[in-house]
Amino acid sequence: MRICRFNGGRLGLVQGDKVIDVTPVLGLIPAQNYPLPQKDLLIEALPQLRSAIEAEAKKGASHAITGVKFDSPVANPGKIIGAPINYKAHVEESKADANIGHGRNITSIGDWGMFLKAGTSLIGCSDDIVLRFPERRNDHEVELGIVIGKQGNQIKATDAMDYIAGYCVTLDMTLRGPEFQCFRKSIDSYSVAGPWLVTADEVRDPNNLDLWLTVNGESRQKSNTSFLVYDIARLIEFASSFYTLMPGDIIMTGTPEGVGPVKPGDLIEACVESIGQFSIRVAPAYA
Repeated sequence: MRICRFNGGRLGLVQGDKVIDVTPVLGLIPAQNYPLPQKDLLIEALPQLRSAIEAEAKKGASHAITGVKFDSPVANPGKIIGAPINYKAHVEESKADANIGHGRNITSIGDWGMFLKAGTSLIGCSDDIVLRFPERRNDHEVELGIVIGKQGNQIKATDAMDYIAGYCVTLDMTLRGPEFQCFRKSIDSYSVAGPWLVTADEVRDPNNLDLWLTVNGESRQKSNTSFLVYDIARLIEFASSFYTLMPGDIIMTGTPEGVGPVKPGDLIEACVESIGQFSIRVAPAYA
């Protein structure tokens, strides 16, 4: 099942080249009282809503994929978690390029740990990425995104796949510089998720997916998730050894080699095999 949010918060089921509006299903999500929980209520309820979504899709309005504006498939992630230097070839390029490493000792994800990105950095793939600090380098980083489906803490790698709601394509946009990652990667619009959520049952092996990125048609990044240093299960185990994972949390699994700068007006195209593909514009001016 491919679930999307579109046109300002409507819910859609993606079938072929169509988006079927199933927004009435949102009314079935159990009501919550203040204070609201730190999780995404739709993602948490998704297993119970599947039959209702399929039923609504038989009568819902149909839209061409090219005619809708895709929001982030997750509206309210409690956490956006990043996985630094999680492809060996990216480790090597980070060591070789002082503009990436910025004087840091590039060792391993096991040494560095993971990092958090602000929820306000999240946008959908139909929005623009708005760069900041024109005097500094702003890089693209394409990544497979994991969306957590249920609450878990200190999850064992052997059980980790049971905690996944689905997957999406993500961009971990990055301002290069001396600040900690959680600061310079949390700029507004520097987390992109889209175009939809592919439920976990439709992805046979997330640890063997091609992914690529182009800028203005020029190939920049091309790799496969089989080259992850920490694979999907180990990332979930690692993250949950520090954080309680909640429904709707997004884990960006790391970027392969080929990261590079973008500038206002650029067109980025990003793809993860079996998940999806999108184009996103870098806004024509810095913020």
